[in-house]
Amino acid sequence: MMEHPVSVSQWLLLALCCIAVSYSLIAVFAMPFFSKGQNSRRVGWTSVSVLKPLCGTEPRLYENLVTFCEQAHPCFQLLFGVCSPVDPAIGVVRRLQAAYPQCDIKLVIDSRVHGRNPKVSNLINMVQWARHEVIVLADSDIAVKPDYLDTVTAPLANIDTGVVTCLYRAQSVGGFWPRVGALFINEWFAPSVRVAHAGGSRRFGFGATLALRRTTLESIGGFETLKDCLADDYWLAEHARALGLNTVLSPVMVATDVIEPAFTTLWLREMRWLRTIRSVNPLGFAFLFVTFTTPWLLASTLLTLSLTAADATPTHSFAATTASIGTATGCVARILLHARSARWSRTFWRDLPLVPLRDMLLALQWLGAVFGSHVVWRGARMPVLNRVARPGVPIMEIFDDR
Repeated sequence: MMEHPVSVSQWLLLALCCIAVSYSLIAVFAMPFFSKGQNSRRVGWTSVSVLKPLCGTEPRLYENLVTFCEQAHPCFQLLFGVCSPVDPAIGVVRRLQAAYPQCDIKLVIDSRVHGRNPKVSNLINMVQWARHEVIVLADSDIAVKPDYLDTVTAPLANIDTGVVTCLYRAQSVGGFWPRVGALFINEWFAPSVRVAHAGGSRRFGFGATLALRRTTLESIGGFETLKDCLADDYWLAEHARALGLNTVLSPVMVATDVIEPAFTTLWLREMRWLRTIRSVNPLGFAFLFVTFTTPWLLASTLLTLSLTAADATPTHSFAATTASIGTATGCVARILLHARSARWSRTFWRDLPLVPLRDMLLALQWLGAVFGSHVVWRGARMPVLNRVARPGVPIMEIFDDR
């Protein structure tokens, strides 16, 4: 009987499956084993201006904003900005002002438009009212603990620190699709950032929190530098890094709400994230395929079956054994990652059946994000920006309007 060797394509598939399994194991250990308590260290200064750009209302907007009013920091200013005098978020801010008269809360209503990014346009209108040396930017849909400002501003006491940012844990608000969306953040996005950080990468910046000194903001040209950027959070930190300043990932993990009620809205949101990653880090985006565990486990299972059914040569046996071990190890690692991300046992069992769906959907979204040059953000269609750096020339923006 003629023996058929293991084909090159089978060896390649086996190698990719092993890489994917190795990544899932690294992701498990990259996530914190214990919830890190936030420090109560005071920064060298005692005044912070918090900028919160708002646009419309969200299911838990008031409750999330309340957590910023209840900070233990000795002196802070809360700036809320909207672009329309009829924005429903105005009523929420008025409630805060009435409920927390002791807080320095200012509402900025300014309809002037600067550039293509509405959030940055809002920030440009707001920042002129900031009174303090340290500026903290935070998205509207996050909740924080009382010592949040103390902790995230502490690294700025080091003159080499440019921007402090932090990761976030998602909590679903609503039904089925918000639960699927929360898994995107908790079991793919956050672990991938942890893995990259453990590998030495510091090229990130997240809208959940960006803390910096006013002098740093002025040195990069203010928010005007970002007015046409889609990934404004990333590029704010990147401009600071271009000055030789460091980006620090805070131990704080804030909570963020996932509220997309339908598949379509969730798809658009996550497609915006993936295309943004593609625009700022094309090489990293290209290799994201190894982070989608379930598709690789299925491929590894099929490979094991095909190798087992083939001629029982030592090479086939070795490859089949490797594939089967990889499949078993990958399944365990994926379940452990889900367990590490689950906030309590009830969510572990409730959402465990969603894990394969989440991974397969993510793989499809990655394929979809390869194509297309626009994203939808708060109902507005925006072009994805590509950037190029030329020696001796500042980073230039190129709009991809295909």
